Amino acid sequence: MDLPYEWQIGWRYTRAGRGGRRNRFISFISGVSMLGIALGVAALIIVLSVMNGFQKEVRDRMLSVVSHIELMGWQGESFPDWQQLAEQAKRHPQVKAAAPFVANQVLVARGEDMRGAIVRGIDPALEPAMTPLAAELKDTALKRLVPGEFGVLIGVEMARALQVREGDRITLAAPTGDVTPAGVSPRFKQFKVVGIFSAGHYEYDSALALIHIQDAQRFFRVEGPTGVQLRLADVHQAREVGDQLSLTFGPSIRVRDWTRTNATWYDAVQLEKRMMRIILTLIVAVAAFNLVSTLVMTVTDKQSDIAILRTLGASPRSIMGIFMVQGAAAGVMGTFGGTALGLLVAFNIDTIVPAIERLLNTSFLPSSVYVISRMPSDPQWSDIVPIALTSLVLAFLATLYPSWRASRVQPAEALRYE
Repeated sequence: MDLPYEWQIGWRYTRAGRGGRRNRFISFISGVSMLGIALGVAALIIVLSVMNGFQKEVRDRMLSVVSHIELMGWQGESFPDWQQLAEQAKRHPQVKAAAPFVANQVLVARGEDMRGAIVRGIDPALEPAMTPLAAELKDTALKRLVPGEFGVLIGVEMARALQVREGDRITLAAPTGDVTPAGVSPRFKQFKVVGIFSAGHYEYDSALALIHIQDAQRFFRVEGPTGVQLRLADVHQAREVGDQLSLTFGPSIRVRDWTRTNATWYDAVQLEKRMMRIILTLIVAVAAFNLVSTLVMTVTDKQSDIAILRTLGASPRSIMGIFMVQGAAAGVMGTFGGTALGLLVAFNIDTIVPAIERLLNTSFLPSSVYVISRMPSDPQWSDIVPIALTSLVLAFLATLYPSWRASRVQPAEALRYE
């Protein structure tokens, strides 16, 4: 291939290293710069992939219990004609299913043990289309939620805290009581534990109880469902769809998507990921700007070569191009090497981490402490492509000053003592 001479000379300088002690030292510094870029890019890809994996794992466990969007009244009012609300929501192309619910806070008691919880009244026939947990319990525990029998499903952590098993009875206390001549009397009702579920998320396993929607309406004294839950085709579009539905229903309906319901967790994850990207990008930047010292040393060493090229008719722009090619080549090799290494580790982290754990005889994620006992990884091109482009841009910027210095070398001055 007949490449421009600037490319050929720049590539030759990149590979230089056998022409003497000074050339070997410059080549060593250039190699260290490339290695630094590669390790920085690989670290950035691996860390963001692991963070994406943890985020996906927690999000999936969270969404196995909660719906993507909820439609509710601002004052907690009921919707006796909830079907009309659901049909209007289903006109949006992203909405795939809808189901009614009744939700309220209660106090759960068994003997002297008490704890707060959220009770959700659900329709066992419609709920399996809303959450993976309900779909999993469709043919088992959900069938035991029969209206009028006041059965309840509780999380495994709540069952452990209250020391109850399937078949035991617990008492639920409503937040609003009955008005009597003697004053407001708390409303209590005994429910039979007909099933115990495990969502894999401590918050829901310890503070969520499911009952039949008709039992919930009787217990909370409401005329119908207090909300309608929606399931979307794409969970990542929940915030956009929620905003669009808010415009559709107007101010009379409160629209909450899962990112706003769990706003603290969602915002914290996004902030952590953003800060980690900035910190690791600085590491890549430090490695990329190590190319400055490499090129400055090369320019100083090659001043006689530059002078000869200038006397043969090479323009300052061509001289600048030679050293930009040299620096850019190091940046490209470091970036692509780091990307390949990062992807190799990210896609095989489920094999690499257990091997390291066996070698060190330790466990990074003990199952007794963490809900997730394996190291998850989810490489995404939306992270990888910007990382590679940022590394290439930083490497290119690092070549500008040394290349400009090379183009300013005067042949007479450079050859004076030759």
